[in-house]
Amino acid sequence: MRHRFPAGAFLGVLLSLLLPAGASAQTIFPSRSVTVIVPFAAGGSTDVIARVVADAMRSALGQPVVIDNRGGAGGSIGTAAIAKAAPDGYVIGMGTASTLAINPAAYKSLPYNVVDDLEPVGLIAQVPNVVTINPKVPAKTVAELVALAKAQPGKLAYGSAGNGSVSHLMGEQFKLATGTDITHVPYRGVGPALSDAVGGQIQILFDNLSTSLPLIQDGKLRALAVSSPQRLAVLPDVPTFAELGLNDLDWMAFFGLVAPAKTPKWVIDKLNAALKEALADPHVRETLARQQAKPEPGAPEDFAALIHQQFERMKRAVLAAKIEVN
Repeated sequence: MRHRFPAGAFLGVLLSLLLPAGASAQTIFPSRSVTVIVPFAAGGSTDVIARVVADAMRSALGQPVVIDNRGGAGGSIGTAAIAKAAPDGYVIGMGTASTLAINPAAYKSLPYNVVDDLEPVGLIAQVPNVVTINPKVPAKTVAELVALAKAQPGKLAYGSAGNGSVSHLMGEQFKLATGTDITHVPYRGVGPALSDAVGGQIQILFDNLSTSLPLIQDGKLRALAVSSPQRLAVLPDVPTFAELGLNDLDWMAFFGLVAPAKTPKWVIDKLNAALKEALADPHVRETLARQQAKPEPGAPEDFAALIHQQFERMKRAVLAAKIEVN
């Protein structure tokens, strides 16, 4: 007599034979596409870095990796969406110095808590910051800019990507470190601020080097100092903030991947391994180099330590500058 097995039972037997000992169907990850939420609009440095890394992670994970841009509120809207996603690894996101260190230090309240709601996956890269001026400003060095600002209190203006942004915090740190009175002009994103810096509506801009570099190379902005540990090959004549004794400004912007809290460790580890594989890809390294970003693969714990270190530093800076964003 021939016995008939239900299709589901047959599939279960087949999987038990194919899977390694101790594994189950639930531990097959990923079995569908993974979404990476970018908490900023398309086209910026965070988006560019996310897309090249996601494309390379597709090969490592064996599934599509899809970008979902959710900008707004200095990255808080998108970061809250990451935090509220199901903790299964299928929705992760980009974490930056703004969303993981500056926003928690500067905003009066946030729709997410970095420690309680997010799980670090891994650092992608760090990028230097730069202070630039419109070429018509009669200053060739930071010392000359400081002298000009002190001679004309409140007359010079610096632009930022918005209240609580990297550029805002750096501008306030610069004022404190140099004892100058320069006016803050917040914009809705770095693009408009760059445009007005080139046009002369503002005189000074603090920004990630990746977005300002093309304008510096075209002579539309003049770079005065960078936040990297050493001078950069791409700007060999531009000193570091540390060289100038402005140690409070010598911090780097960072980019990494985060997941919702309570995502299983084995899922985090698999995502981290895929990220490391992506960062070893020559195309990824070349693209990051064009963004002045050096790949820095590491463990989730390393990224967690960096986030904590930067948050503590930003908290001190925010308190000193009396920055509070509602």
